[in-house]
Amino acid sequence: MSVTVEKWGTTAGRDILLFTLDNGRGLKTTLTNLGAAIVDLFVPDRNGKSANVNVRHANATDYVENPSSLGAICGRFANRIAKGKFTLDGREYSLVVNNGPNHLHGGNVGFSKRVWSAASTAAGDGVTFRYRSLDGEENYPGNLDVAVTYRVTGENELVLDYEATTDAPTVLNVTNHAYFNLAGVDSGDVYSQQLQLFADRYLGFDKDVLVTGDIFPAAGTAYDFTSPRDIGLHIAETPGGYDLCYAINGWDATLRPAARAIDPKSGRVMEVLTTEPGVQLYTANHFNGTASSGGQPRHGAFCLECQHYPDSPNQPKFPTTVLRPGEAYRQTTVHRFSVQG
Repeated sequence: MSVTVEKWGTTAGRDILLFTLDNGRGLKTTLTNLGAAIVDLFVPDRNGKSANVNVRHANATDYVENPSSLGAICGRFANRIAKGKFTLDGREYSLVVNNGPNHLHGGNVGFSKRVWSAASTAAGDGVTFRYRSLDGEENYPGNLDVAVTYRVTGENELVLDYEATTDAPTVLNVTNHAYFNLAGVDSGDVYSQQLQLFADRYLGFDKDVLVTGDIFPAAGTAYDFTSPRDIGLHIAETPGGYDLCYAINGWDATLRPAARAIDPKSGRVMEVLTTEPGVQLYTANHFNGTASSGGQPRHGAFCLECQHYPDSPNQPKFPTTVLRPGEAYRQTTVHRFSVQG
């Protein structure tokens, strides 16, 4: 295991750092403290040839804006909140509306655009990024201290551990927004890559991709990934591509399987496990080959964003996203890589 760090650039007088984690067994990732983002994720194929499977920006300054949140941590509330409003303990909070009529990924300057402090883990197997989100930032209540630790293991796993505390009641939903192409970045669309979700149900959504509060069985629909199938098989039957949240089977806040993806050509396999109740499948529907898309084409990657359900503050039947003083927010997500013959 090794962890190295170098200066990558500057923004607003602060250093942008680039950390490299290498497990010595073929898994290597680079991370930046700007947005606590994954930059590269090198994974070997069945012949031992490594390729970067994570869509990235070309240089450090592109992460200052990072409109697609490439590889970054999204918060204070990842995904959407209806009309940018929620009520907590009898008080209504109004957030910026930045995605059609709704609030998305924490606002105009969410966690993905913040410079985090960073330090190597005591075990020398990872990096912990920390950020203090002040009371009133993007109109969220409470001073929030959040930490995300990335670690690599000898089993070719990339592990993300999240923690947070607050000094006033708030809402919190944090995720990583990595865009994966298991054939390797610059390999074109992901239609022939296979996906299985350990989720029999999906959350209904409206024309603005906001959840309606309904949960439907996936079986027999274009959203059915209960058995492995090509991502592109039914994508033409969706409104522009996949962008919806699934309810993970048997969720009980313990680490359990969420997804398994395979690239048949390279043999790369990625298993995703999480303690979160939901996983958002997004097939880079807005990608168009420009810099904001990391130079990748439409449907040139897929996201598996492990998280709580969207709009949870306005949906009392959903698992709560309220965090109160004296409580600790914790979640873990694991990306486990292997190959098939």
